[in-house]
Amino acid sequence: MDKSLIFLDGAMGTQIQRLGLAPGPQPEKLNISHGKEIEAIHRSYIQAGADMVYAYTFGANPYKYPEGGFREVIWAALKNARKAAQGTRTQVALDIGPLGGLLEPLGEISFERAYDYFAQVIEAGRGADLIVFETMSDLYELKAGILAARDLTDLPIFATMTFQEDGRTFSGVDIDSFVNALDGMGLAGLGINCSLGPEKLYPLVQRMGEICQTDLVVKPNAGMPNMQGGYDLGPEAFVREMKGLHQLGVRYLGGCCGTDPSYIRGLTQALGGKKVIKRTPKPLEGPSSGTRFVPVKGLVVVGESLNPSGREDLQKALLEGDMEVLLREGLGQVQAGAQILDVNVACPGLDEAQAQAKLVKALQAVLDVPLQIDSSQPHALEAGLRVYNGRAIINSLSGERDKLETLLPLAKKYNAQLVALTLDERGLPKTAQDRFEIAKKIVQAAGDHGIPPSDIYMDCLALTLSSNQAQAQETLGALERVKKDLGVKTILGISNISYGLPQRHLLNQSFLTLAMDRGLDLAIVNPRERGIMEAIRSYQVLKGGREDLVTYMKAFGQEVQKEEADKKIDSLREAVLKGLEEEVVQGVKRALEEKSMEAIIEEDLIPALDQVGRDYEVGKTFLPQLIQSAKAAQGGFALLKEVLKSQGRPDLSRGKILVATVKGDVHDIGKNIAKVLMENYGYDLVDLGKDVAPDQILERVQKEDIRLVGLSALMTTSLASMEETIKILKKAQPDLAIMVGGAVLTEAYSKKMGADYYLPDAKANIGVAEAVFGHKKGDPAS
Repeated sequence: MDKSLIFLDGAMGTQIQRLGLAPGPQPEKLNISHGKEIEAIHRSYIQAGADMVYAYTFGANPYKYPEGGFREVIWAALKNARKAAQGTRTQVALDIGPLGGLLEPLGEISFERAYDYFAQVIEAGRGADLIVFETMSDLYELKAGILAARDLTDLPIFATMTFQEDGRTFSGVDIDSFVNALDGMGLAGLGINCSLGPEKLYPLVQRMGEICQTDLVVKPNAGMPNMQGGYDLGPEAFVREMKGLHQLGVRYLGGCCGTDPSYIRGLTQALGGKKVIKRTPKPLEGPSSGTRFVPVKGLVVVGESLNPSGREDLQKALLEGDMEVLLREGLGQVQAGAQILDVNVACPGLDEAQAQAKLVKALQAVLDVPLQIDSSQPHALEAGLRVYNGRAIINSLSGERDKLETLLPLAKKYNAQLVALTLDERGLPKTAQDRFEIAKKIVQAAGDHGIPPSDIYMDCLALTLSSNQAQAQETLGALERVKKDLGVKTILGISNISYGLPQRHLLNQSFLTLAMDRGLDLAIVNPRERGIMEAIRSYQVLKGGREDLVTYMKAFGQEVQKEEADKKIDSLREAVLKGLEEEVVQGVKRALEEKSMEAIIEEDLIPALDQVGRDYEVGKTFLPQLIQSAKAAQGGFALLKEVLKSQGRPDLSRGKILVATVKGDVHDIGKNIAKVLMENYGYDLVDLGKDVAPDQILERVQKEDIRLVGLSALMTTSLASMEETIKILKKAQPDLAIMVGGAVLTEAYSKKMGADYYLPDAKANIGVAEAVFGHKKGDPAS
C-alpha cells in the first residue's frame, strides 16, 4: 500500500450470480462449498489491478449464523483471498457488513450485544491485513464495530456508509454527523459505498473532502439499476465519472454493486500512477448526535436541568429507573431552546455508571440534540460515552494532574470534546492570569494526546459575586484571553455568578450579555428562564445576520416563547409525537374514560403518527424518531387490545400484511424496518423472512387470507425472482395487492413487473396499507 492512489476491488455478488451459483440465505458459505470459484473472482480483480481485495465475509456474523459456523466461513474466506493474492503485494481485508438486525432504539439488538457480535467476527478474522466496515446505514452500529476492532486489534480500519440521494442514510445520518463522529477515531479511511453511482455521490464526497481529515474511500455502484436487471453505467462511463471523484482528493477507489473486473481494469488504466489530489479540509467544530451536527457558531445553549442536585423529583426518578420523568425534563429544555443537554445523574445510592448509560440511551432515542456527559467519576463518563451515538462533550476536565492523565485518553478514545475548568491542585484561581496559565497547561496536555484546542471548551469559572465582586471581571478577562491566545472555545455556568443574591435573574442576564460580548461560545443555563433566552436572542439579532432576525421574530413575534417554555406533555397526541411510550399508555387510560376505543385510534393515535410521518417526509425528523413514535403508539394499541380481550370483543387489528425478501436475496434490513413501522401502526404482520420462494409466499397468502403483500429485493440479480413471484401471486389471486421496495428498484421497473405499489421509503408502506384497507382514499405511494 505504498502507492499514492490505491485501487480496491469491485462487486462480489455480481460475479457470483454470473457464475450461476446459488448464494442461499448464508451466501458466504460459498467460501467452503465453492472455494476455487471465490478464489478465482479475487484473482480476477487482482489481475485487473486491485491493490486490495475484500474477503467474502460481508454477512458472516453470529446474528446471521445463529446455528454457528460463521468462524469457519471467515477462515475459509481469508484463505481463498490469500491464495488469490499469493505472490503479489495485494492486501486482504476482513469485510464486515451490517449485522442484519436493527440496533436499539430501531430494533431489539442492544449496543452491547452488537459489540459482542462484531468482536466475535474480528477474533475469527485475525490474519487479515485490515478491517473494513462497509454498507453501513446506522452510525450506532458502525460505532459498536469500530470500538470492537480497536479494542481487539491494531489493524488499519476503513468505515464506509451508504447514503441516499437526499444525502442521508436510511437512519437519518448525514455527512456532517458521520464525519464529526468518526474523523477523530484514528481510522485509516472514511467514505461511502453502494447505493448510488459516482456522479450522484459527487456532492457527498465533495462535502467529505471539505471537512474530513481521514483519507477518503469511495466504492460506488455502476450507476442506477436499469429495466434489464443490470446497471446503467458500463465500464467506460463508470471510469469517466470516477475521474471526477479522484479530483476531489479520494485516496481509495473501487466499485460496488454492478461492477466487475473490467471496471477496475479501466480504473487502474486511467488513473494508475496518479497522485492523490491534496486536500485542505477544515474540520467541523461542535458536537453531534447520530443525526444532527451542532456548529459552535455564535452562542450555543446548553440545558442545565438534567441534574438531580436539589431536585427531589429527578432523584426519585433516577433511583426508581423512571426514564419518562427524565425524558420530559430533557424534552422541555429542548422545546425551550436548548441545543445541547448536560446530563448528570450523580445521586446518593445510585450506580452512576449504569444510570448514565441508561439515560443516555433513553435520551438519544427521542431527541436529536447532542449530549454533554457530566460526572466527576471517570467510569461513569466512559459508560455514557461508550453507548452515545455521535460526538459527545465530557464535563469536565481540569488542570489537576490525575484528571489530565485519566480524562484526556478517554476523550481521545471516544473522539469526545471536553469542558475544561481552569483550576488545579492549588484550588480556585483568583485572577485572570492564573486562570490563563492553567488553561495553557490544559491545552498543551491535550495537544500531547492529539486533541486540538478547537475541541476544548474552556470554563474560566463564574464565581459568586457575593464573596468577591471583582471576580466577574476576572472571569470575563480570562475568557477573552484564552479564546484569543489559545484558540479554544469557551463555556460558562451562568447562574453561578448570582448565587446567594436577590433577583438572581437580573444578574444572570446582564452577566450573560457581557460574556457573549467577550466571545462566549456555550452557555450552561436553564432555557426555561424567559429572561435568559430573551437576552440571548436579543444579543444575537443585534450582532448577527438575517437568520438570527428570523429566529428572533419566531420567538417573540407571536409570543411563541411562552408556549414553548411552559409546554407540558399533557396530551395523548403529543406523547406520540415525542415518542414517550409510558405517557401514551397513561394517556390512553385517561382517554378511555371519555371516548371509545375507535375514537382514540382515529382521533389521537393515527393523526399523531400521520404528523410524525409528514415531518419525516419533509426531513424534519428521521427514521429513529419515526420508529420511536410508532413504538410509543404501539404501547397504546397494546393496551386497547388487552381491554378488548378482557371484554371478549374482536381484536383491533387494522389488517394483516405478509412481507418477505424474494428468492435469491438475503438482505432484509429494509423489510424489517417496514415491518416495525407497520406493526406499530396497528397492522398484523406475517414475516416469511428472506430468500423466500414464490410458492411459499402463495401458500401463506391463501392460508392466512392475506390482502396485501410486501416484497423486498436489494440486488438487481434478484429482480427476476421478484417479477416471477408477482406473476405467480397475481395469476392465483388477481385481487391481491402487492407493494415492492428495495434499493435497486425504481417506480418504472416496479410497474413493469406488475406490482401495484412502489415504495420509495419505509414510511410509504403505511400509506399503501391505509389505502388498501380503506382507512384513507387515494394512492399514497404514487
